[in-house]
Order: sequence, then C-alpha cells, then structure tokens
Amino acid sequence: MSLLHDVRGILLDIEGTTTPIAFVHEVLFSYARAHVREFLEKNVTAEDVGADLALLRDELAAEVADAPSLTGESGVEEIAAYVEWLIALDRKSTGLKSLQGKIWRQGYLDGSLKAQMFADVAPAFERWRDRGLKISIFSSGSVLAQQLLFAHTEAGDLTRFIDSYFDTNVGKKGEAESYRRIAEGMGLPAREILFISDVVAELDAANEAGMKAVLSIRPGNPKQEETKAYPSISMFDSI
Repeated sequence: MSLLHDVRGILLDIEGTTTPIAFVHEVLFSYARAHVREFLEKNVTAEDVGADLALLRDELAAEVADAPSLTGESGVEEIAAYVEWLIALDRKSTGLKSLQGKIWRQGYLDGSLKAQMFADVAPAFERWRDRGLKISIFSSGSVLAQQLLFAHTEAGDLTRFIDSYFDTNVGKKGEAESYRRIAEGMGLPAREILFISDVVAELDAANEAGMKAVLSIRPGNPKQEETKAYPSISMFDSI
C-alpha cells in the first residue's frame, strides 16, 4: 500500500530528513557562534532581540549545571558566552533558537549561507503539491530559521511549496500533544497526516497523536534503535 494512502498532508522534520545533519551542526551552528557577539553588539537594544534575551535569562535562572553567569543590564560578553554554551549542548532552547534565526538571517541575505537540501527534496515538494497535499515543517529551530532555510537553498526558494511551519512554541518534538496542536494548525485530522523524521521518539509521539509515521534514514544520520513499528525510507522518491 502506498505511504500516501488516505494522506492529505505531509509533516517534515528538517535535520536528517530534508537537510544533512552536518549542515546544521557544522555550518549553521558555527555561523551563529562566530557572529553572536557582533550581532548582539549591534542589536542588543532591539525589542525583538530583547524578548529572546529575556527568555535566555529565565532559562539561565533555572539552570542546575555550571552555565556561564549573566550579570548586568546588557552584558554582551556574558550573554554570548551562555549562547555558545547552549549551542555546544545543542539545547532545544526557545530563546536560543529564536536568536539564532535572527543571526542566520543576515548570513542568508548577504549570501554567506546557502541551505543544503538532499537532492530528492525539491522534486518531492513539486510532486506532492501537484497531488494537492499540504506540506508543513516541524523543527526545534524557530519558524524564522525554517523560513530562511527553505527560502535560500541550493535548489532555490522552496517556500512556495510549504503551507505552514511549527516550532517548539507548539511543544516539544517528543510529546504527542505537540502533534495534536500541529494537526489542528494544519486543518487536518491527525490520521490524514504523514510525519517523516529521523528520530524514533518523535515518530512515537506523532503516532500516539494519530499520525502516520515514517523513519528517515539519510547519510550522516545517527543510527536509531531498531524498530519495526514504522516503514523507513532513504529518499523521498518512494513517497
């Protein structure tokens, strides 16, 4: 039976599904680390950046590990040190992800960054759109970061194919309630949505919410715990 049987919407993870993990960790994260101080020096008083910093301060207050301390009103160096620490941990921090998106925006706009996509992604988007399927994205990266990534890919601007974007503001990727909220946001019953991710725990959460789930096995992805619960794909060509 086709993986698209009774499916009206496709929900995609990014890292390890549409985009190589190495691009995210080695290019995007490195760019954010290299430019965070410069960005904060120029934008620390901006209202939207201030909202991110408020989130980061709240997160730091709840830290139990030896995180860098934040003191003072602006404390660019201290804030930057905390951001770098979070990046090194790959922490799924809402404040961090929002700030990173703003840092990456300049890189995409000036051409320093160009998002890598697996070669089968753009053709699949066209094929799915021709079938009338809704295409949505769910990533721990902010909605802004997602939009920038798909707008500036090596295959061109792919945002014309994407109907909606979801980040950790709907909840954690390993919690079923997040996928229930996404189904509502997509305007579809969960049973009519196919979720593709490289992380079995995320598939479990989506499945619990009623979605169909497929495991993405891409070059560079860490090996997942063996599971027969979900079909697996190495390319979108089979969907």
